[in-house]
Amino acid sequence: MVKNAPYRFSDFESIVIKYGEPDHMVNEFNSKTHHYQYLDKRDSLINDTLKLRKDDLLYLHRKAMELGFWNLDDDMTTRRANASEGKEIPRYYVEYNYKDKSKKVTLDADYPGNPKMKDAAKTVVDEILKMIAEAQAR
Repeated sequence: MVKNAPYRFSDFESIVIKYGEPDHMVNEFNSKTHHYQYLDKRDSLINDTLKLRKDDLLYLHRKAMELGFWNLDDDMTTRRANASEGKEIPRYYVEYNYKDKSKKVTLDADYPGNPKMKDAAKTVVDEILKMIAEAQAR
């Protein structure tokens, strides 16, 4: 199954993650450009350079494959009655880029859809954030 996977690590190019409030997703990381921007505990916007190892990226690729990231809906956001509703709810955007394809998923923390799909998407987000934290600690 791994050899015939629609997304192969040999074709892998980058991971992009953005998160925050839907209108202000200022926390972001791009593994291709090594750009890492985040709000610290004092709400100061920090711009940094952060490089993930090839092993880190392979781990994240395999974790996404294990969790079925490729089968998730692209839009896992919660429908709102009006624009002001849900402004404080965290939103996550994850993008895996390959030579010929890419997979993009947008997830609201309060997504009411299929719990298994939500858990898989949230686990992918958590694994990426954990890997970023580990790389930052090195």
